[in-house]
Amino acid sequence: MKFEIFPEWHSHEATWLGWPHNKEDWPGKFSPIPWVYGEIVRYISRGEKVRIVVEDKEHEAKADKVLKVIGMDFENIEFYKLKTNRGWMRDSGPAFVKDERGKISAVHFKFNAWTKYDNFKKDEKLPKFISEKFNLKRTVAEHKGKHVVLEGGSIDYNGNGTLLTTEECLMDEKVQVRNPGFTKKDYEDVFKKYFGITNTIWLGKGIAGDDTHGHIDDLCRFVNNDTVVLVEEKNPGDDNYKILNENKERLQDAKLEDGSKLNVVSLPMPSPVIFKGERLPASYANFYFSNYAVLVPTFNDPNDKKALGILSELITDRPVIGIHSVDLVWGLGTLHCLTHEQPG
Repeated sequence: MKFEIFPEWHSHEATWLGWPHNKEDWPGKFSPIPWVYGEIVRYISRGEKVRIVVEDKEHEAKADKVLKVIGMDFENIEFYKLKTNRGWMRDSGPAFVKDERGKISAVHFKFNAWTKYDNFKKDEKLPKFISEKFNLKRTVAEHKGKHVVLEGGSIDYNGNGTLLTTEECLMDEKVQVRNPGFTKKDYEDVFKKYFGITNTIWLGKGIAGDDTHGHIDDLCRFVNNDTVVLVEEKNPGDDNYKILNENKERLQDAKLEDGSKLNVVSLPMPSPVIFKGERLPASYANFYFSNYAVLVPTFNDPNDKKALGILSELITDRPVIGIHSVDLVWGLGTLHCLTHEQPG
């Protein structure tokens, strides 16, 4: 069976969100989080269904209350009850692909909470749950007899055969090791088999503060078939300065699947966001393509406007809208991490 993965800007049937409930993800700062989710749902629901995973009836009632207060039209809102550990749908959800018959299928990668946390057994059930609810063929991603660990935030792709990822996330043999013993060729074989990828671009390290150990969706993202934005740090004293310059050098000679040159556009970084002495993974690259708009995290920073302007010039088929994410990023992720598109 041959598969092909959709670019994020492809038309969606729906976006999946897990309504927040685990206060340990935002310790001491949970109260504003549901309201941020409300803003996310407000915009996404204008162009597609929003499928919200809740714990139970009581949890659904809490979500319902927030959405009613902000004046939500519930026509595109659907609730699904499933016990979860967290709500990071990007990483725990299935990869939606098109099979050789043109039908949507779900590829089930193993989720183990970034090889960092112990509480993930409930989140592991999400791909099977979604597949069964929508009668989608579910394929378990295996390689060399093992269920492959892969998070959605660790890869980005253009839908034509090129994929971006980082060595820090997938190749480190000491920290948060996803698939012990895997080589680059092993991963590239997996990408080809389950996504139809023929060209993998490997970057180095991810941004400072990223507890996923190098996810690409805070670093470098496709905005169309031949163009990526790469975050840039201009302050030589910042921890990201060297990391991001090294990645920029790697992309200078990067080629697309057809051998043509990759177009690389710089996207600024906000000033470091620090809370309780901890640097957080604040990045404008964690944006999300919905049918209605591209939602971009903002951080009360002078570079907010600049980042929104750059993305607006590159993405002209839908508005680019900022979502205040200073509170959200205390959970160590923002808009792209929380969302998961289901293609139409």
